[in-house]
Amino acid sequence: MKRTCDIVGVLLALIIFAVPMAIVALAVRATSQGPVLYWSQRVGRGNGMFSMPKFRTMRTDTPVVATHLLGDAARHLTPIGSFLRKTSLDELPQLWCILKGDMSFVGPRPALFNQDDLIAARTARNVHSLLPGLTGWAQVNGRDELTIQDKVTFDAEYLERRSFLFDLRILSLTAIRVVGAAGVQH
Repeated sequence: MKRTCDIVGVLLALIIFAVPMAIVALAVRATSQGPVLYWSQRVGRGNGMFSMPKFRTMRTDTPVVATHLLGDAARHLTPIGSFLRKTSLDELPQLWCILKGDMSFVGPRPALFNQDDLIAARTARNVHSLLPGLTGWAQVNGRDELTIQDKVTFDAEYLERRSFLFDLRILSLTAIRVVGAAGVQH
């Protein structure tokens, strides 16, 4: 049932966000050199790897590490990068991953391939058995402000509590957090 909801949701989201996505793509192209999309290797279900797109918010010479590990992340942002991150518009291309089945609307956020501490902690708590999500319980409870252990605690709680109604609650809270740009540091 979750997969069916994901497919229907993606199709509706693509109808709603087609024009905004085109505008963002043009804005990224107009304000910085490089590709419109940034594809990163992410860890999915069972610790398998997949490629995940985002609208590019960082300069092309930025090191491939989690944003919080950059010394001065703000200096790596493109002219519209901060806006795209605060509004979460940079995440919209991930609808492709949901359509493909690499992700779901709700689940733990996919780790970068080199976030060994996060991957190990999730594996120890069996969180790696879940399909990663566009949003998740950890996202609505702190997003960038959470420590790795806190993220994994929320992810493990999601594993135990997951249900259709819990997913709806997380999606509702996500909408509220996105409108308020809560928990976004860069």
